Amino acid sequence: MEKFDYKTTGTCAQVIHFERDDDKKIHNISFEGGCNGNLKAVSKLCEGMTAEEISAKLLGNLCRDKGTSCADQLAKAVMSV
Repeated sequence: MEKFDYKTTGTCAQVIHFERDDDKKIHNISFEGGCNGNLKAVSKLCEGMTAEEISAKLLGNLCRDKGTSCADQLAKAVMSV
């Protein structure tokens, strides 16, 4: 598996860690910072999905007036690799 670290912008979480397997599925998602319980739930729900599946569900999900969210940043992170 390939490991990735994505530096977020505009969110309470500063970094998203994840792995991608040979089938292009995303695993072991974790966040540094942010709302711990919510981000653990997002990570569990996205476990084993492809980047495209994660992006389709989470891209554009916004938090308050930030113009992004931790979920939106995850969608961007997995699509960036």
